[in-house]
Amino acid sequence: MTKRFDVCVQGAGAVGKALALALSRQGFSVALVQAAQPPGAAAAREDVRAYALNAGSIGLLAELKVWESLPAQGAATPVLDMRIEGDSRGRLEFSAWEQRVRELAWIVDAAALEQELATALRFAPHVSLVGEPAPAELLAVCEGKASATREALGAGFEQHAYGQTAVAARLVCEREHMGVAWQWFRSPDVLALLPFDRPEAGRSFGLVWSVPAERAQQLMALDEADFNAALNEAAGPAPGMLKLASQRAAWPLSIGRAARWCGPGWVLLGDAAHVVHPLAGQGLNLGLGDVATLARVLAERQREESWRPLGDERLLSRYVRERASPTWTMAQLTDGLLHLFAQPGLPLRELRNSGLTLVHHLKPLKRWLAGQAFK
Repeated sequence: MTKRFDVCVQGAGAVGKALALALSRQGFSVALVQAAQPPGAAAAREDVRAYALNAGSIGLLAELKVWESLPAQGAATPVLDMRIEGDSRGRLEFSAWEQRVRELAWIVDAAALEQELATALRFAPHVSLVGEPAPAELLAVCEGKASATREALGAGFEQHAYGQTAVAARLVCEREHMGVAWQWFRSPDVLALLPFDRPEAGRSFGLVWSVPAERAQQLMALDEADFNAALNEAAGPAPGMLKLASQRAAWPLSIGRAARWCGPGWVLLGDAAHVVHPLAGQGLNLGLGDVATLARVLAERQREESWRPLGDERLLSRYVRERASPTWTMAQLTDGLLHLFAQPGLPLRELRNSGLTLVHHLKPLKRWLAGQAFK
């Protein structure tokens, strides 16, 4: 007889793994669906992604006993300061000291985090790794923005392509990064340097460079020396001379949101529910926020409404209501900034750069923005 689980988690990325761990800790039986690697598949490319994790995400990973297990040698690097520059002398700066915290965020090696989540799952007593969906009271869809399961459920997904591509890589710098994250809004590009300790401790950055699709193709086709030259011209002298230290990766950018996040017996989390531009580095933070909220809603049901089925739509709607506002707010914030700095014309350029500098001096608004991104 086929075993029936409490929850079937469809999608075994960081969000899916974290959800399986969180629900296992509550005693739920969980089937985590992992797609089998086809025979003879090509070796995986180097993973050059780096996640910018806020305090909420770190707190969840600590609860799951994953955070402390990350390798000490450079897998996580604290962000102490953030410097944002516009395209005409506009600037906005954040500091951990000003926000009265030890660090603004942590930059985490994506591959190392995925590995530690996978290791933790091997010791999770109530998680079964399966190759296909298993019968369960609740289906949690964590497949990402191209989710076939979401489509089959009829949840709908409105997606708009930005016509931009993110180019990512690992860099080394002639100077120490000092825990400073850099970001430049220079129409039509958004260039971000994330302080990192791999491959060289104290002198590395994670690169996320959002550019028009045609420009991205050109950048990916350049040899290493020409790419370094283009990168240093875009970044300027402030961070120090930069050079490639890894392969380059690229992926198209879009904004998207599911029409429905839950239904009888199913719920969406992470990019399956919402997709934002990476300029604020909030994609995984939003997904882990979904995990923390759903896990809490289900835990409260255990204590107060154990008679209610896990797949009860009214129960799942509590999760949806709580996550609707923070995900919508971040999507609008990143989308608005992107379009504001993409518009040509001198008057608007001067206005947006003056606005950026004004926010730097308006402490209450600055604290609110910091709260949206770093908490």
